[in-house]
Amino acid sequence: MQKLVLASNNTGKVREFQALLAPLNFQVIPQGELGIPSAEEPHHTFIENALAKARHASAASGLPALADDSGICAHVLNGQPGVLSARFAGEPANDAANNQKLIQELKGQINRGAHYVCALVFVNSADDPEPMIVQTRWYGTLIDDPKGTNGFGYDPYFFLPELGLTAAELKPEKKNAISHRGQALRELIIQLQTRSSRA
Repeated sequence: MQKLVLASNNTGKVREFQALLAPLNFQVIPQGELGIPSAEEPHHTFIENALAKARHASAASGLPALADDSGICAHVLNGQPGVLSARFAGEPANDAANNQKLIQELKGQINRGAHYVCALVFVNSADDPEPMIVQTRWYGTLIDDPKGTNGFGYDPYFFLPELGLTAAELKPEKKNAISHRGQALRELIIQLQTRSSRA
């Protein structure tokens, strides 16, 4: 199996990536297991933050690295919380507090449209001049009362009208098949396969 450092210590993300990458013979190692601290995320875009995290993890480990920067964007809030999704309510990061703040910000708003964003970056090395970059969206609406116990983050409040369920009510396999992260990883896999076949 090829070892790959995942530039995240988020247990929910680690589980999802391990499940999605296992069939490709990748051994996904969370950076925390290698003693690698989290990278700074000072940028205003998902892609720039993901690239910074991937280069940081690769430099510290000497291995290829995969990083994602993802979050939720509420349309009526001009895309907030966006890149600040994980710490919307401040430090330390807390899903319950973040959700509470977002629903409070949406109080009285008719437009509840939102989308998850996933920017995914793969680097072969810290100074890889050709990082693979994918960015995808997953559309839904935000509801006031949480439903479901699967997933993490804003999933209990992220409602999918076409399914009549929240992201937290989906079985993990279903979520991985349609989510922003699942979409991004499938696109990245195609890029990886294309590059290796032409190398």
